[in-house]
Amino acid sequence: SSVQVAWPDGSPIMLKIGIHCGPVVAGVICRRLPRYRLFGDTVNTASRMCSLSEGGRIHLSASADSLLRHDYNLLSRGIIEVKGKGPMHTYWLQGQKKPGGQSS
Repeated sequence: SSVQVAWPDGSPIMLKIGIHCGPVVAGVICRRLPRYRLFGDTVNTASRMCSLSEGGRIHLSASADSLLRHDYNLLSRGIIEVKGKGPMHTYWLQGQKKPGGQSS
């Protein structure tokens, strides 16, 4: 099931989501107001995927594609220029596959 959320004027909230897979370093920083943080190139690349996404879509890097392609329908977005990374082949998440490889 899905959840529908709207702004006070009734227009839908369109989230932009970016996903990348890889190693990260995590830890708690700051003594006065502790915060749990993730660091590394993986976090930065996921952030780039998010900023280059479109409202209502989930944008994936090639590493995320390689992990999700068997269970999800993915659409190639092609090669795009990613700041600090150069050209990257990226994908849109279309939906989960049903048993037998069909779209849901």
